[in-house]
Amino acid sequence: MAGNAVEERTGSEVKRPNGVDPHEEPSAEWGWHGTFPKVRQGVGWFFVFAMLVMLIGPHESRTEDLYLIGFAVTIACGLIYDIWNRRNAWRR
Repeated sequence: MAGNAVEERTGSEVKRPNGVDPHEEPSAEWGWHGTFPKVRQGVGWFFVFAMLVMLIGPHESRTEDLYLIGFAVTIACGLIYDIWNRRNAWRR
């Protein structure tokens, strides 16, 4: 069972310039911390495009088209919100 003791930090164990403490997030020790916003945007827009391309085809009813358009619009709105949120962030 884990103890209640807190480790004392020496001078070399301070937070990194990006504000990430390696003790709280171990992945920061080997250099990776964060997300891939450009990849996320690229993949998201690819899926929007792919869903709209799927509208071309032999459909018997328009129900499939409505679902494809609905999902494409939902993903596009999420991507636009993500762009807007990153540009208007109150802290960076």
